[in-house]
Amino acid sequence: MTFAARTRRLLLTVIAASLPLLAWPLTSDSDFEDKPWQEVETKLPPFPQPENRIPFYVSATTDNQFFIDDPSISLGSDGVVRYTLVIVSPSGAENISYEGMRRLTAEHRVYAFGRADKTWSKARKDQWTVIANNSLKRHHAELYSQYFCTVGIVLRDADDARRVLQRGGHRSLKQ
Repeated sequence: MTFAARTRRLLLTVIAASLPLLAWPLTSDSDFEDKPWQEVETKLPPFPQPENRIPFYVSATTDNQFFIDDPSISLGSDGVVRYTLVIVSPSGAENISYEGMRRLTAEHRVYAFGRADKTWSKARKDQWTVIANNSLKRHHAELYSQYFCTVGIVLRDADDARRVLQRGGHRSLKQ
């Protein structure tokens, strides 16, 4: 076989082997594409009771006490940890809010505020905001980094979140 014949035969083999690639779509609607995030419908929990409060540490620079209402903790299929936050001032005044924390984006959202008559009032500013690590909102940063959304540790369910709160944070962070 001559050089020209071998080259032609090799070229035809390469072309024949490449034909299936022409059928491969340039863009694909595969299951691997990012789908837009969809938040699940949120229902307000029963109003928190004092005996169900789990305390958590925020900082030595505050005199407030911080609690999460145990029965309100949930972990949604949308990746949001939802909980009722109770902040008690040194004078005994309470701020109660039902909130969500989006683990993948480090955002939080207030769904409702607790009233003195033990009912909920829907939040007017009902949107996701980035968790800031400042003194005014330090409790959100602490919940995110030490309890609910610690890097490298995944909560499996609401019971996991409860255990972490009751232990005072993730064990791996305390070593």
